[in-house]
Amino acid sequence: MSDTQLLTIALAALPNMLAVLVGILINNARLNDTNTRIADTNARIAELRVHMDSRFDDMRDTWRSELRRVEEVIDARLKHLEDRD
Repeated sequence: MSDTQLLTIALAALPNMLAVLVGILINNARLNDTNTRIADTNARIAELRVHMDSRFDDMRDTWRSELRRVEEVIDARLKHLEDRD
């Protein structure tokens, strides 16, 4: 094969290789953007989970205090009924 034939073959394949290379680079950039979005979403979910845990803890403390108060009222009423007899 002569140099002219090799140059012709190389120049014919070059646009295809460049198109594939550009496609790979664009796809890689999109994947990096997607990975960044997923990481941000996971971080936000973790923040919300911590917030919800603290709210559940607060609600549990509130319920315990309310139930303790109800228990004291019921005990007082029961004691009053027992003393009455």
